Amino acid sequence: MAGTVYLVGSGPGDPELLTVKAKRLLEEADVVLHDKLPGPEIIDLLPADRSEDVGKRAGGERTPQPEINERLVELAADGKNVVRLKGGDSFVFGRGGEEAEYLADHGVPFEVVPGVTSPIAAPAVAGIPVTHRDHASSVSFVTGHEDPTKAESAIDWEALAATGGTIVVLMGVGRLPDYTAALAEAGMAPETPVALIERGTWPDQRVATGTLETIVDGRDEAGIEPPAVTVIGDVAGTRARVLEFLENGAGADDRTEPTADDGV
Repeated sequence: MAGTVYLVGSGPGDPELLTVKAKRLLEEADVVLHDKLPGPEIIDLLPADRSEDVGKRAGGERTPQPEINERLVELAADGKNVVRLKGGDSFVFGRGGEEAEYLADHGVPFEVVPGVTSPIAAPAVAGIPVTHRDHASSVSFVTGHEDPTKAESAIDWEALAATGGTIVVLMGVGRLPDYTAALAEAGMAPETPVALIERGTWPDQRVATGTLETIVDGRDEAGIEPPAVTVIGDVAGTRARVLEFLENGAGADDRTEPTADDGV
């Protein structure tokens, strides 16, 4: 009998943010195929004799997606129950949809197990709500790394700039100058707050803050690297007040701007 493939989102990286179901499936799986994004603490929990690293990282070694698809089918055909473990949620810019289609096309039983998605969780733990009653009634999730085979970008930065809501860009550290310039050209105010959250919820999380006009310099000064999410909009400006409360208590008068490596 064919095994089952579980497309599991691991959350943003903190092992305590694994869902109960994800944890159970990881303990029961015959094989776990994981990438790098679940985070070091979660990867360290995986049994070495039942795990395969099919990681893909910006600028690093990559396992081609067709090879991953074939490996999932091969293992299931051998009767293995397989966890395909991804960072965040596998259906949010995680290529989980492609893997689900491939498994369906090959008659392989599969189940989707959602995870806490990083474009919400990473800003949250950094003190930034992606929506706010006073600042943003909508939020848009955007990939900073589109399929390179596309003839042209499918992202309408002009429309995004006009929404007045929050924009969260995933996998966009390298292209930060491009999309901040596109938003500026579309009319977004240069003083719009922006935050970069690197390795959100990981032990070495870092945050850089600035504005649409200054964030590229802030990224370079802080040395922010992937994986990171970019939060653009007025909600990013609420972070200083949140940190003030957490660090100094309610009613503190002196507000300090968070540093690029504050780790909060």
